[in-house]
Parts: sequence; structure tokens; C-alpha cells
Amino acid sequence: MCSVQGDGWARLTLGPPWPSLLAFMPPNKKKETDYAALNSDFMRIPKMKVEAARALLSLGMKYSYELEGRSGESLFADYKKLKPNADPELLAYFRLAVYCAEHKPPEPAMLELSHWRKN
Repeated sequence: MCSVQGDGWARLTLGPPWPSLLAFMPPNKKKETDYAALNSDFMRIPKMKVEAARALLSLGMKYSYELEGRSGESLFADYKKLKPNADPELLAYFRLAVYCAEHKPPEPAMLELSHWRKN
């Protein structure tokens, strides 16, 4: 944008041509990626969400064998102590993770989340 000053010289001003329009544009915010959860052992469980893997990591679990003998309900109760507004959908993922830890190899029919939501 070019403007003429009082001394007669044209000056180039840097900046957006329509600053009022920038107020309506969302900020360029880069989405944070949870690499610790993505690289965790829990992401090897079929149909596991990153949020569920992050929840298990926040409970102090690092490997899927640590889930053997636990129940999905007790894991979810522990997680609700940390995050009171936890998504109830995580319970199905915790049950699935415990099942996969205890059964090698898991039955394909048991890998459906709809099975774990009903119980």
C-alpha cells in the first residue's frame, strides 16, 4: 500500500490491505500432536483412539501387559479421579484394551467397540 506524506514523498507502508477483515479470520493455530500417545504400546490395539491411549498413559501405564488382571471399570474410575469430566466413551476403549492384553490373539468379533459399549 502506498501513501503520500505531507512532504510530498510517497512511502510504502507494509501490512495487510484490509486490516479490518483480519478480525474475522481464524488464527493460524497448528494442531498439537500427541506423539507420546501415538508411539505408545496401546496404539497397537486395533481401533484404539489416541485419546484413550493418552488416558492410559496418564494413569501411569506404559505397556499393554500392565492391563492384565485389571478391569475397564476400575481404570475408568481412576481416570475420572484425574479428569472428572472424562468422556464416558473411554470406558469401552479401556475394556477393549484389557481384553486385548489378556487374550493373545484376540477374537475378531471381540474387537468391535459395539460389543464393549453394551456391557
